[in-house]
Amino acid sequence: MKLGRRLLTVALVVVLTFGVAGIALGEGQKEAEGEDGEKLMYIITPTFNNPFFKSENDAAKDEAQKLGYKTVTQTHNNDPKKQAEIIDQAIAQDADAIILDNAGADATISAVRKAKEAGVPTFLIDREINAKGIAVSQIVSNNFQGAKIVAQKFVELMGEEGKYVELVGKPSDNNARVRSKGFHQVLDQYPDLEMVARETANWSQTEANQDMESIIQSHPDIDGVISGNDTMVMGAWSALKSAGMTDVILAGFDGSNDVRDVILDTAEQQGGIKVTGLQPTTKMARQAVQQADQYIRTGETGKPEKQLIDCVLITKENAARLDNFNLHEEPQVQ
Repeated sequence: MKLGRRLLTVALVVVLTFGVAGIALGEGQKEAEGEDGEKLMYIITPTFNNPFFKSENDAAKDEAQKLGYKTVTQTHNNDPKKQAEIIDQAIAQDADAIILDNAGADATISAVRKAKEAGVPTFLIDREINAKGIAVSQIVSNNFQGAKIVAQKFVELMGEEGKYVELVGKPSDNNARVRSKGFHQVLDQYPDLEMVARETANWSQTEANQDMESIIQSHPDIDGVISGNDTMVMGAWSALKSAGMTDVILAGFDGSNDVRDVILDTAEQQGGIKVTGLQPTTKMARQAVQQADQYIRTGETGKPEKQLIDCVLITKENAARLDNFNLHEEPQVQ
């Protein structure tokens, strides 16, 4: 009986030993597959319909594939719940990194923290979050600097006087607040400039168009419009044209091809879109992917978490060199 028990004990020890060895071997095989196989990078942006976000998505995807990564591109449509679901997918697929233009400075924190805790590093572009030490990198435009140079040019074009309207972006987006603050640090220094209306158009061309139509009814004598992004300024310009108010001076922010075209088309006119602030979106996206790649390989980026990239003033003098959020050395063929 004792002999039988001894044999059983030995058999169990052998099974457990080989079982543990088998688990270790399996883990080793998975690690080897990760080293030698194709790595995965998730690229998550607000939408593909907006040219700004499409440009950053395309740049990030192109850079990641050049570096040998398989990519998954998704959009959250500024919905934090959908964003969280996509990040859960990235975690479930054991993604090596997430490149994210997020859905809210506060609403995004928990999802990025969850990814970090799961071992999936996140690299933010364009929009920051209200937390440090969760994302590896936060690479954003210097929105305050960009807003100030746009506002200063707007003041010059307005002759330092007149009635103007401000269109503001999505309240949950830090960029909206920072740009508005930058605008007003300049504009509020000129007592003969009067802001007669300030509307939140949520980065939307449709909303900006509707808001502008309403403002025109109350303030048909406005002289200028300054907008937190190019999409909204295009909506405002459409409403003003429909009302025959083509002498109004407009300023945007982003550096889109649509605004570039209006700047060039109205260059010799009193009104129209006259200025925008170029956000180097493709540069930010490529840098994020490069830093993600370095972090995956070495465990560090060699850069601080928060990184600001200065914006560039776009006017009729250099608009012909602008294409897809890049300022080229030579004018682009239209």
